[in-house]
Amino acid sequence: MSFILKMNHACRRTNALLSGSRLNAKICNRQVLVSRCLTTSNRRAPSPFAFVFDIDGVLLHESRPIPGATETLEFLQKEHIPFILLTNGGGKHETERVQELSKRLQVQLSTNNFIQSHTPFRQLASDLQNKNVLVTGSNAEKIRGIAKQYGFKNVITPADILRSYPDIWPFEPPLDFSSGRVLSQKDLKIDGIFVYNDPRDWAFDIQLIVDLLLSENGVLGTLSASNGRRDLPNNGWQLDGQPSIFFSNPDLYWSTAYHLPRFGQGAFQGALSGVWKQVTGGQELKCHIIGKPHHHTFEYAERVLNDHRTTMIGTSAGIGSLQTVYMVGDNPESDIRGANRYKSAHGTKWNSILVKTGVWDQERGNPTCVPDAIADNVSAAVKWAVERENWRSS
Repeated sequence: MSFILKMNHACRRTNALLSGSRLNAKICNRQVLVSRCLTTSNRRAPSPFAFVFDIDGVLLHESRPIPGATETLEFLQKEHIPFILLTNGGGKHETERVQELSKRLQVQLSTNNFIQSHTPFRQLASDLQNKNVLVTGSNAEKIRGIAKQYGFKNVITPADILRSYPDIWPFEPPLDFSSGRVLSQKDLKIDGIFVYNDPRDWAFDIQLIVDLLLSENGVLGTLSASNGRRDLPNNGWQLDGQPSIFFSNPDLYWSTAYHLPRFGQGAFQGALSGVWKQVTGGQELKCHIIGKPHHHTFEYAERVLNDHRTTMIGTSAGIGSLQTVYMVGDNPESDIRGANRYKSAHGTKWNSILVKTGVWDQERGNPTCVPDAIADNVSAAVKWAVERENWRSS
């Protein structure tokens, strides 16, 4: 089954796999109580609308809550209005990240309504379970652990390769390779490359990835005889069993404590693609990119949101379909563009709200992708949407 199809069928399986923590048990108990309340005769009709929130620049700035974020989520929980968190961030397992968010925001959250950039990678574990995969990101050793929790068994990091083949990198060592493990394979074959979040050692990672994309059948240290053959499609590049490469998000920038946005994973993709074009004489890099603003990430998010809504409200008659989703984000290129372009197969209307607390700066000009509304912060965004829906607070 292809990666995209696996994503489309992922949410129920993902929810089951992520529901084991104590926090989730508390959430589950609360949801059962909420469900019972909503099925009584004197309860108002379930909310026909819901929210999807980005995290960085919307709910948090660095690790600190943005003013009004906690109160906004508490309001939605009190009103039984469903919401999920959809972030292009990553680098931690979902259970760890949700626990951190709950503590920082002082709101009980659940993995059942949380999606980060690399969450869908777990759906590829069955196909690559016993094969070698290369993973990289901000902390490759930590990402190794995440990949193993997802079900990948043979997980290799750039540090492993540097420790095993020190001549592969003739310059000063990267920032940290002490965690690398010496590999026993003589002819190391890599079957998949996964970029979980923003890599730190761009130069070494680019060298290593390009080596593998030029290889014969993914064997490190080899060169494919098909490379550059004009009688083959794509001039023979990436046609000889080389590993597929998967990026978890395309964000060029992200919001940090610094007053200007910083480069994200999208910048690394741009650097790799630029080197690849130079190496191949102008060929486009063949790769798989998920995350906002891509259609399949929003499709996946809608499935998770509908499942979460059903769990929260209950399955009794009269629940009704989800009519409207409000995507609240700070990045015009990912949050707003993705919501504006997404066409739900279920007829659900997606609206976009751009907040001023993150990547987008009004002083730098109009947003590159026009939202349905612009709000000062997440509190104002939700207030606008709730009033638009004529929702009366309980």
